[in-house]
Amino acid sequence: MKIVEYTITDALGIHARPAGMLVKEAAKFQSDIKIASPKKEVDAKRIMGVMSLGAKQGDLVKLTIAGGDEAEAAEALELFLKQNL
Repeated sequence: MKIVEYTITDALGIHARPAGMLVKEAAKFQSDIKIASPKKEVDAKRIMGVMSLGAKQGDLVKLTIAGGDEAEAAEALELFLKQNL
């Protein structure tokens, strides 16, 4: 299992566009990918779950990745977070 932690720097937090892009990126991998905000944890491959996090600027989000391609998924998703959020 791999864990990626990231503090949201985007002024709008995880809003519709980056949430959709995150789901699309997570869907590229077969591993089980969860994303947790300070309030709750959801499946990172489901748009409504990611949108419901309500993650704002300054919130720490944690991705938990488990599966056969977890190393590749962790690397790609960490890069995605740094570039988009």
